[in-house]
Amino acid sequence: MDINIEPSWKEFLQPEFEKEYFLKLTDFVENEYVQKLIFPPKKLIFNAFEQCPLDDVKVVIIGQDPYHEEGQAHGLCFSVNDGVAFPPSLRNIFKEIERDLGISAPFSGNLTHWAQQGVLLLNAIMTVEIHKAGSHQKQGWEKFTDAVIHKLATEKQHIVFMLWGAYAQKKCYFIDENKHLVLKSVHPSPLSAYRGFIGNEHFTLTNKYLKEKGMNTIKW
Repeated sequence: MDINIEPSWKEFLQPEFEKEYFLKLTDFVENEYVQKLIFPPKKLIFNAFEQCPLDDVKVVIIGQDPYHEEGQAHGLCFSVNDGVAFPPSLRNIFKEIERDLGISAPFSGNLTHWAQQGVLLLNAIMTVEIHKAGSHQKQGWEKFTDAVIHKLATEKQHIVFMLWGAYAQKKCYFIDENKHLVLKSVHPSPLSAYRGFIGNEHFTLTNKYLKEKGMNTIKW
């Protein structure tokens, strides 16, 4: 697998790319793309890093794995390509932004503009087979993205980590809450959104923290 990743990230993560588990992961991913329909498109696997260079990272949002229907995934968690109907979780994210900040839902569910402001939209598992949620679990992606989060949490400071749902919250033991802001709530899925995601005010809290630390806020 060609590691088509933004140069600052490539340098930061180079030791990870040389580990045995990552070499096995790349073999698995290469074979999957040859044999099956896999999302996101191969050239966009590392799009989250491409759109948000290392030194720009201010916020990290963690998803589980990419959308698994055709035309949706483009390498940013919760985000969909222009013209694609909003999946339920994304619709609830926009509902909370409207409730929290008074900003109406946009016409597009493409969150690239968040990434370009310093929001790392990272799926814990970065590839998936069509129609098969979770199909690339336990192949090495979780270990890789854990390493990303650990390095960010250890070597950087004043990052906001938005951890939505139990899966994302498992990552919090990597994160020193004296150096970073950790925001937790239930997942924006329809199964849980009205049990604590709607009303969590994470978007206001994020911008308040960034402003306090002298950083530009995010235009959600």
